[in-house]
Amino acid sequence: MADFHQYRGVRALVTGHTGFKGGWLSLWLARLGAEVTGISQPPSTTPSLFETAGVEQHVHSVFADLRDLNSLARVWRRAQPDIVFHLAAQPLVRRSYRDPLITIESNVLGTTHVLETARAERRRLAIVVVTSDKCYENDERARGYRETDRLGGRDVYSASKAMAELLVTSYRASFFPAERIDQHGVAVATARAGNVIGGGDWAADRLIPDAVRALARGESVAVRHPSATRPWQHVLDPLAGYLMLGTALLASDSTRALAAGAWNFGPEPAATRTVRELIECFLARYGAGTWHEHADGSPPEAHALSLCSDKARRHLGWTPRWSFLETVAATADWYRAWRAGDNMRHWCERQIDAWTGQAVAHSI
Repeated sequence: MADFHQYRGVRALVTGHTGFKGGWLSLWLARLGAEVTGISQPPSTTPSLFETAGVEQHVHSVFADLRDLNSLARVWRRAQPDIVFHLAAQPLVRRSYRDPLITIESNVLGTTHVLETARAERRRLAIVVVTSDKCYENDERARGYRETDRLGGRDVYSASKAMAELLVTSYRASFFPAERIDQHGVAVATARAGNVIGGGDWAADRLIPDAVRALARGESVAVRHPSATRPWQHVLDPLAGYLMLGTALLASDSTRALAAGAWNFGPEPAATRTVRELIECFLARYGAGTWHEHADGSPPEAHALSLCSDKARRHLGWTPRWSFLETVAATADWYRAWRAGDNMRHWCERQIDAWTGQAVAHSI
């Protein structure tokens, strides 16, 4: 069993709790006995995991915009967090072409406000800033990217995530240096994951949500770039990594200092599959539907992208627990249950329990 008992009674602040990953993380933290406060804008989709799984019933939920520093500071002072999981973001590459300013404001300014509030509060604190595998300068290399590889981005979304990483590095060097952690008390790390799927995602321009919408309309699923390869993983795998990283950031000062850095949480190489393989496996498990290639003149996308997660395996004992087929099965089963009108909070809890029952956690 994964040992996350350290979260019982911990005050956790989750930014972006109305989103897909933030909603799952908030439910998991609440199930672990944490006192969870969520701050985010209202759900951006209908339906949403926030509503279908009843996330608001398990957290103290505040709707606010992280681009407003004063609103964040008020919620922060009320919550008095021991740990902050910063997931609030504009998460879509294609939208970054339409709304570059909002993307930069959300992903860069929002991260700056989290770091500034931590600096102003002057208390012992752990922070996990969630960015993306797209923060790396992608040269289509065969091997997975390591935490020390060059950051960059040819689209605004990727660049904004690289900027967020650079911001954290600069704040850590300027205000939260590891060698003085006993004085300032702030341990901040960044977490990078691959292409995450799972039940409850309804974002636009994502393969599985687009497929679920098409199936609901009785239409064939339009698929862009079917030959592109991606490191697919179930949402619970990287979330477990964030939780393990969080326990290290909450530990003794020596452990916190080691954990304050960048971390990859990518799937096993075998889970790097083509878009075609994913949609065909999903439709087979879902039990209905067809797909067709759709060239819509969309912006170019990287053909190949994968992460090397050796650091997390070696120092946190984290490994992805669900294979590609298990990931697709859990995702398709969730959406089938939602279509059937099941209690989706119970489905989320059952899948969390199923993942936890397989996992073994260690520490730095």
